[in-house]
Amino acid sequence: MPPFRRWADLPADLLCRIGDSLDLKCYASARGACTAWRCALSPPSPSLLVVLDDARCRPSAASLPTHRSFELKNILSGGRCVGSSNGWLALSVCLFGGQSMFSLFNPITATEILLPPLIYESRWVSKLVFAPNPARDDFAAAAICDIDRLAYVTAGARRWAILDPVRLASGDQLADVVYHEKGRVYCLTRYGDVHVLRLPERRRRKPIVVEDPAGPSEPVITLGSPALSLQGRRQRNLRMICYEHRRWREQQLPIATMKAAFCPDVFMPRRVPPGSVGPDLNAPATVEPMLAEGNLPFDPATCFAAPYNTVSVFTSAKNLVFCDGNLYQIWRNASCTVTLQLPGGGHRRVAENEILVLRYYPRRQPCWDAVTDLGGYSVFVGKNNAVSMYAEDVPGLKGNCVYWIGGRGRDQGMVFDMGTGRSTPCLPVAGAGVVPGPPQSTICWYFLSDIVNNCNISAGRRVYQTRARVRAEREQDLEE
Repeated sequence: MPPFRRWADLPADLLCRIGDSLDLKCYASARGACTAWRCALSPPSPSLLVVLDDARCRPSAASLPTHRSFELKNILSGGRCVGSSNGWLALSVCLFGGQSMFSLFNPITATEILLPPLIYESRWVSKLVFAPNPARDDFAAAAICDIDRLAYVTAGARRWAILDPVRLASGDQLADVVYHEKGRVYCLTRYGDVHVLRLPERRRRKPIVVEDPAGPSEPVITLGSPALSLQGRRQRNLRMICYEHRRWREQQLPIATMKAAFCPDVFMPRRVPPGSVGPDLNAPATVEPMLAEGNLPFDPATCFAAPYNTVSVFTSAKNLVFCDGNLYQIWRNASCTVTLQLPGGGHRRVAENEILVLRYYPRRQPCWDAVTDLGGYSVFVGKNNAVSMYAEDVPGLKGNCVYWIGGRGRDQGMVFDMGTGRSTPCLPVAGAGVVPGPPQSTICWYFLSDIVNNCNISAGRRVYQTRARVRAEREQDLEE
């Protein structure tokens, strides 16, 4: 009898046909089986998280490399995505009375982590970022909750901590946040000022049990374990809370009855002193300007090379991203085409949706200057925690590009080529298995893992390497 062939020896075309029938979880697992399978199957990321206009609770991951869509688990109807990272989504759901609840949701496994309530007068959260690999007893998140305020929460806390207003220039406001490493959150303003929020060290903490003063016969509510639970009975997730809160509103139950079922802080928010901490709250965090010199206010003229010190005020859409160990600002003119008169004479025309990429040079003055390429990398900005990927040999991905979400009409995935200076839609053309069908709306960029260096070489020498490993190999190549 002929010997059995190894699974790794399956023909690539047959393996691809099998992969076309797998869901996202199984597809990602198949790519991790062996090097041969990983080279044969295109990576599912980067993807665009899209929803059909007639079924907004059923998202799909439209993969650029595979030219196909992966259906994901339903999200709560009415949920607003305010962040994404490492396969997780940050959702905001508005309850009756204008109050909001936040949760971290994995649309692949349907795992949900309910975050403590954010008690603040301004309930609009523009963006939320969080540490990788969150768990019910181990998570950290930060959010922009006002034009000049940041909030953060860690596992075991009863509520979010609201920090003091960030010191900004007149007319400026917070525009973007990006979670980096070791609990550092970089915050960017509309004028291009950068502040660093240092979160407390992550540690697993036991849930905080809040007992109702009515006595032990009343249900005991557990906060801090993000899935609220009623002592020994069933776990509550965000869907159950929304459903029961709607029923309470319809039946107009008295407040005392509601207190017996839920923590009053969840549904009766009040102003909490900024930065409040305690044994059952968050450990202290600090916010400092990245360019702190003599406690002087931020000045675009000394931070940005001309003419970008003038352009910075007119590019309202700004994002931060780390790429190959360097920090970049991505500016986009989200309004109409403008022609600026420069202080030193001359003019600078900024077209609609024109994108500028500025790199941070810590040893220069000015320290921010425009660049014409990203060294073969591409960056993905939007509601997601900004990601950079090395584009070499990744199907459907172009190097030295900025992938963003916008465009005319409705939100859609766009790619800005730094070489040509033009933006074009990045979804596959009709007939590729993504665009055909009912109209779609784009939510954010979606990555299974926020890996910086993505090198899927067909020869198999490098496969999804980490940044440190790529640098080590580069040094070895130079020595040889």
